[in-house]
Amino acid sequence: MARSLLENHFGNVTVEGEISNLSTPGSGHWYFTLKDEGSQIRCAMFRNSNMSVRFRPRDGMQIIVRGRLSIYEGRGDYQLIASSLEESGDGALRRRFERLKQTLSEEGLFASEHKRVMPEHIRHIGVVTSATGAVIRDIVSVLGRRFPAIKITLLPVPVQGIEAVAAIVKAIGLANRRSSELGIDVLIVGRGGGSLEDLQAFNEEAVARAIFESTLPIVSAVGHETDFTIADLVADLRAPTPSAAAELLSPDQDEMLSMFSGFQQLFGKLIKERLQRSSQQLLWLLKQLKHPGRRLQEHAQTLDMLEGRMLRATRQHLTSASRDLQELQRRLHARSPAHTLQQLNNQLETTLQRLHRGMLQRLSSQQAQIAQLARSLDGVSPLNTLQRGYSISFDSKGQVVRELRAVQVGDSLTTRLADGSISSVVTGQTPGKIGSSVSE
Repeated sequence: MARSLLENHFGNVTVEGEISNLSTPGSGHWYFTLKDEGSQIRCAMFRNSNMSVRFRPRDGMQIIVRGRLSIYEGRGDYQLIASSLEESGDGALRRRFERLKQTLSEEGLFASEHKRVMPEHIRHIGVVTSATGAVIRDIVSVLGRRFPAIKITLLPVPVQGIEAVAAIVKAIGLANRRSSELGIDVLIVGRGGGSLEDLQAFNEEAVARAIFESTLPIVSAVGHETDFTIADLVADLRAPTPSAAAELLSPDQDEMLSMFSGFQQLFGKLIKERLQRSSQQLLWLLKQLKHPGRRLQEHAQTLDMLEGRMLRATRQHLTSASRDLQELQRRLHARSPAHTLQQLNNQLETTLQRLHRGMLQRLSSQQAQIAQLARSLDGVSPLNTLQRGYSISFDSKGQVVRELRAVQVGDSLTTRLADGSISSVVTGQTPGKIGSSVSE
């Protein structure tokens, strides 16, 4: 009756406390006590329920238990039958994270149409992070390696703790108000990796709304690649790490230098070509300024040239007519029966030569294959193995002896060598290493 009263009135309860006296017998069930500063309660979680728990409970762990109250009649104790467990701090933060995520998503803070486009040529980056953490050092290192001309302005803030949220919101607002004065093109908001509690400042609504209301494009670089925060969802661009954020926002100076070198070569080539054209035009203009006597000489030379061209054209015409006549004679000769027979004889002779060469090549190929097969057969021949100093032993039945247990002391053996055989009697055995038997 007592158990029925408890189960009917406390069928679904949630209790938070610290684990103590944890017992995990071979049955797979878990038994522990949940306690706080002033009270405690026995708990049991059976195997079919604890298989879905994603962490391993241990004494001293703060957890949240969901289940029902009942009485264990064997001891007369009342206990909590657990149906689910979750870690207290992380679980509460995770629920809060999901609620805020749902709220902001419904308001449209994550929508792609609100995302600002990153500037094409970035000259100045503002960084909202800790002044003493590894984040700013990594960003400075990456930018120094890739493009040292980019200016960095650090807006130092605590990245965890009770003061972190207000400081981050204030730094984002300050960067936006003074962006024209400072010339900041984009903001990186980030910190190193950590637990969900460590990253909590970047899961707060105030920080999310400050990022959304920023007029400067913001890159979120919080934690490691596997970490994910509300700030990542609201930001215009998410980088898996702070170093990756610096990579995304900076060009490679080697590529820029290579591009400038190409432009330099192109401009040099264009200038050189322009100078050459101008020089040629100047020379042409100079050549146009001629003395009248020289012009008469040039006209006379032109007449002589035209006369020579006319004579050459006449000779070429006669030569062409002669070639045409010779071609007609050649074609007439090519169509004669005697010429046709000669061509057929030449084709027959060529075919016989090709047939002869083909037969020789085929015979040579067959001989090479036979020689290769002979070498392969010779390579696996047991006689060759014997020639290298190896031997084969046979027992009295003619079977090859492959292991020590196949023979006994007193057995007769026949050992085959390259140039003969030896008969012997086993007088002893030495297992585990290479041994020899005494032959008679």
